[in-house]
Amino acid sequence: MLNATYEPIHVCSVRRATVLLLKAKAEMLETGDRALHSERLELERPVVIRLVTYVRVPRDVHRRKITRKAVLARDAWTCQYCGSERGGLTVDHVIPRSRGGESVWENIVASCAPCNRRKGNRLPREIQMHPKTTPRPPGPNVFIRVAAPKPPPIWERYLAPAAAAA
Repeated sequence: MLNATYEPIHVCSVRRATVLLLKAKAEMLETGDRALHSERLELERPVVIRLVTYVRVPRDVHRRKITRKAVLARDAWTCQYCGSERGGLTVDHVIPRSRGGESVWENIVASCAPCNRRKGNRLPREIQMHPKTTPRPPGPNVFIRVAAPKPPPIWERYLAPAAAAA
């Protein structure tokens, strides 16, 4: 779902998108290959919709809740130490909590289980394991990567400008 300004703001169900379209609160920008059918109506399946009126979205990234899925999505579902994309990723505190590290966006990265075990409670400089990218709070559209780790290709043209702005 895009805001009136074409900014991605939410991933919703096909049912919710259809209701918004029928109530004329949104317009359809992209359709799927199958149609939706009811007793009296046939409607193209919405894939991307845009709200007709602008909705203000709060952007306070410092208060954005840190969740495992959000960290993995921010780090593109990739281990920040070895670069692997294997399943079963965990989150790791770059500076371990036992060594005074905090649970903040700037200290948490995605890590595969072998790298997480190898690093243990040591500092990156002690074991020469530094994250490939500097951890920072996620962009405003991390929710899309949480809801859809591999978004449909048709979404990319709407996500690319938002990623560049983040």
